[in-house]
Amino acid sequence: KRRMRVVDLPLSITVDRLVGTLDIERALKEGVRALHPGLLAEANQNILYIDEVNLLDDYVADVLLDCAAMGWNTVEREGVSVRHPSRFILVGSMNPEEGELRPQILDRFGLSVSIEAPMDPEARCEIVKRVEEFHADPLSFYKKYEQAEEELRGRVAKAKKLLRTVEVGEDLLSLLAKTVVELGVKTSRAEVVTVKAAKAIAALEGRTKVTLEDLERAMELALPHRLRAKPFEPQPPELPKLAQQRHHSSEASDEREGGHHHHHGRPPSGGASSMDERGTGSCEKTFEPQRGVKAELPRPSRSLDEGQPRLRGSRDHRLTIVGHPHGHPVSYVPPRGELCDVDLAATIAMASLRGEKPPVKVELSDVRVRVRKTRAPTLTVLLLDSSGSMAALRRISLAKGLATSLVEEAYVKRSPVALIVFRGTKAQILTPPTRNYLDLLTALEKVPTGGRTPLSSALHSLLTLAKHERAKRRDLKVRALLITDGKANVPLSGGSLKEELERLAVEVKRNGVELAIYDTRPLSSIDPAPSYIDLLREAAGAHVFKP
Repeated sequence: KRRMRVVDLPLSITVDRLVGTLDIERALKEGVRALHPGLLAEANQNILYIDEVNLLDDYVADVLLDCAAMGWNTVEREGVSVRHPSRFILVGSMNPEEGELRPQILDRFGLSVSIEAPMDPEARCEIVKRVEEFHADPLSFYKKYEQAEEELRGRVAKAKKLLRTVEVGEDLLSLLAKTVVELGVKTSRAEVVTVKAAKAIAALEGRTKVTLEDLERAMELALPHRLRAKPFEPQPPELPKLAQQRHHSSEASDEREGGHHHHHGRPPSGGASSMDERGTGSCEKTFEPQRGVKAELPRPSRSLDEGQPRLRGSRDHRLTIVGHPHGHPVSYVPPRGELCDVDLAATIAMASLRGEKPPVKVELSDVRVRVRKTRAPTLTVLLLDSSGSMAALRRISLAKGLATSLVEEAYVKRSPVALIVFRGTKAQILTPPTRNYLDLLTALEKVPTGGRTPLSSALHSLLTLAKHERAKRRDLKVRALLITDGKANVPLSGGSLKEELERLAVEVKRNGVELAIYDTRPLSSIDPAPSYIDLLREAAGAHVFKP
């Protein structure tokens, strides 16, 4: 029997290397179109490990999703048509602070474990000691734990043999299904994986019957990462104890059979109120976001008028690139300058056109390089007006609801988001560019409202942030979404506020920042205070929208 091994999938992998491509050696020597197997072939009957799985390119993740679901890798490219098995154990690791994982991929992982640094000083000391011991003499360190590892290996081997005989009782299966439904888990994979894990736990303990404790332990591994419908939703509460649920179910059954009805009163609310209790003398308040507000991210050179067809996730803004091995190949061209990302199939086809018999000789004039379509790197910057005027008619609640909707839209595109809040005397970059959408939404909900409107400072902060991020990546597209009523009253300098705003807006346009403005003023109200939204629209070439 072949021993299982761990196959690493690097973040820089291309689709060619993942699924397989044309065997160039056979094509040149024999004139035969054959498949050169990729990483999915190597992973068959092995463990496929992805470090930082949340940073994996979307198009690579889509291929993995299909293969993990079907257990087969189908290759239809470059004149090669092959289908081979690719059944593997998918193992991934990630840091949530670097960005969340798409729910479709998250559901493919059967079990999840959250790893945190221990806060016990003794445990941390022991970690340091073991690391030092390993560095001093790795061989002795290995031998020290070799016996324990062999014992565990033996238990696992026995459990694999026993696994097929392990059974789950109908009562436990019914209890599990009821619990999963009550928790709101939509995928049936939850119950399937939980039962498999419970059987494995029982087999490891040397038993052929799954107990309630086995099922609870399996639920702690199989359900937590499936309880959130979206990655930016808050962490769900702890899982209920099955023993308590079984007890309550039996009590309810006994009551129905005996005809006894117990009425339990609700505990008093304790006088809690959702109203702000800081009194009327406070000049600041914190408003909750208005739920259900829908908004879409602006798209380059397009209008955001209502009724415009909505494009799918990451396909609305793409670049055509040559000589870069990432993205979907769409064509090929003769190379210009340094050879990079050579299209081997097209190169061989061009060489074959000369009519020579195998082996085919490839000349420099035959070489072709790929033309690819790839998603443009995009930064979304939210500029939220949290001044006192936004408290009128609870405009700030609408604004926060809009910002929340826009963050959710940004998640679909996997683009980083930054949050700039302006109130009082200046703007503040509350959240630097991040893919940790949950932290951003948490910060958004806590933003207080009150004070004057430093709109000039917000535009200046936007320009500074855009220049700083483009210094890291020159091809970065910056989209700014300004949510405001436009009632600016705090200049950066002592000059004219109108001229200052116009100058900053022109600078925003000159730096290629795409600005969209969400006007929070109600259509039917009469407001004598001046608004600079029209000025910004003209000077910055911005689109203005009413939520």
